[in-house]
Amino acid sequence: MSDETSHGSSEVRNARGGAKGSARSESPLQARAAFLANWDWESVVRHNCGVCERGGAQHGANPESHEGVATSWRERFQVATFDLGETLDFLRACHRGAPFLYFNGNTFADIGRTFTDFLFAELPTSRRRSATSSVAHYIAGVLDRESMARILESLCRTADFSPGDKVRTLKGSLRGEVIGVIEDGRLKWRAETGTVFIALPESLILDD
Repeated sequence: MSDETSHGSSEVRNARGGAKGSARSESPLQARAAFLANWDWESVVRHNCGVCERGGAQHGANPESHEGVATSWRERFQVATFDLGETLDFLRACHRGAPFLYFNGNTFADIGRTFTDFLFAELPTSRRRSATSSVAHYIAGVLDRESMARILESLCRTADFSPGDKVRTLKGSLRGEVIGVIEDGRLKWRAETGTVFIALPESLILDD
């Protein structure tokens, strides 16, 4: 949809610096901006309409909750500056409020993805995708807040890997230990299964 592409450029103040890495100790959830400034309620409605069309469902407003969520969106979050954590909490609450008949989770998760992708633009592509995925899962109610925060903080942390470092893949499906650093910067690491892998540094994070 045309609306989706235009919303990624909303002004983010003091945000991308917080996503750049280990030099900063603050959580990326503390980055502040008017994240929803380019999303008026009418664009949210249009987005849900598009999601419903692609999903083969009838678009419609939930008469029991639509007006309340719309009012909250217009009066507070659309024009105000909040930190990333508060904004994601609000989107999750909107999903739970179910202002539409179908695809509330997809609608608000997609909105979270757009500004998260912009916020973490300086991360390697694989890490940025993992960040937007964890945010979307939190908004949709699949991931709890503590886990989402931990994932974002890990993805934003840069590291100089050394032999002996405990590491895991971005999705956490494999854990292991660095056994060597190749001249071209790639890492040789051994998973707990005993399998040895060669990987780019951005595909691994330190396993605290």
